[in-house]
Amino acid sequence: MLRALMYILPLALTIYAFIDCLNTPEDEAKHLPKIAWVFIILLFWVVGPIVWLAAGKVRRAPAGGRTPSEWHRNRRHEWVAPDDNPEFLKSLKDENKQDEAVLKDWEADLRRREEELKKREQGDDAKDGDS
Repeated sequence: MLRALMYILPLALTIYAFIDCLNTPEDEAKHLPKIAWVFIILLFWVVGPIVWLAAGKVRRAPAGGRTPSEWHRNRRHEWVAPDDNPEFLKSLKDENKQDEAVLKDWEADLRRREEELKKREQGDDAKDGDS
């Protein structure tokens, strides 16, 4: 069991450091470009991940609530209830308008079909009365 731990622990450390390096924004990698850190982590199996964790990354809370993907840049950084979120309320109004338009189209189509059906029934009654 101890022999397996000698291989599993460095492998887990390497995987963790590799993923951490990939998820780190380029401007938070210290001393070297991020691609160089990736190669160091992968080529130097035990030492690379330890060096990355010790000296490769800025270890502080990023300003502005940034995440590694930075997909939410220039968006709200705090949670807002749906009732207080004007964007959400506007999207509800837009969806409501679209739903009303679809409903009006369906109602108009239904009226048209009912009228056609009545005309057919009246036409069939007239043909039956002539015979």
